[in-house]
Amino acid sequence: MIGGAAVSGAAGAAAAAAAVANAIRASGAIIKMDPAEFQKIAYRCEKPLVVTARGGWMNRKYRYLTGYKGLIFYTESKTPLQFQTGVEFINAEKIWIPGQ
Repeated sequence: MIGGAAVSGAAGAAAAAAAVANAIRASGAIIKMDPAEFQKIAYRCEKPLVVTARGGWMNRKYRYLTGYKGLIFYTESKTPLQFQTGVEFINAEKIWIPGQ
């Protein structure tokens, strides 16, 4: 039965990898960038919409998502980012990035 357990573990790992690949295909490209560059992208939008959440277990970070010209941009920071007025925020419980 030890060999069967190893095969089951490998099958589970393959299924998990396939699930991540499918999530990436479904969500499209997610571009990770440093916080200052993220803020520049948000300011380029006519009506910026930023999704934010606190994440992490040991090292809690602030996570941010925004869309621009059909792409999704993501950043995380140890401290909250400051934005100009006019940015609309959606507070999410969690931001999950496939493959991270």
